[in-house]
Amino acid sequence: MAIQDVLPAHFAYVILTFFYSWIMLSYLGVKVGQGRKKYGVKYPTMYSDKEQVFNCIQRAHQNTLEVYPQWLIFQVIAGLAYPVVASVLGVIWVTSRFSYAWGYYTGDPQKRMNGAYGYIGYLGVILLSLATAFQMLGLF
Repeated sequence: MAIQDVLPAHFAYVILTFFYSWIMLSYLGVKVGQGRKKYGVKYPTMYSDKEQVFNCIQRAHQNTLEVYPQWLIFQVIAGLAYPVVASVLGVIWVTSRFSYAWGYYTGDPQKRMNGAYGYIGYLGVILLSLATAFQMLGLF
């Protein structure tokens, strides 16, 4: 049995969205490593007592990691039923994490809100996942 017989025809877009998210996470991780070197924050210290900008860099990465598992689950569920729409929503969410991080990197935590548009993608895949569950239950 070929994978194309199991997954929806356009699920490749979902897979590419996951690859894009891997690029984003790698980028955020590299920025934390660069920040550690620049601001002298040694492992295993998570946050600096002196360098607010480092803390903002670290929080951008940490916050993304905090929500990433939930996003992955909802992205898969939504992608199985609505692969193209879920991929568009996923790209919106992943792109917003760059905007979120770049705003945070300024050292002004309020500028992280530059990525608030990501809620469109995040809540979108949650709603599509709920719709999928309701359809499977025959309620929708």
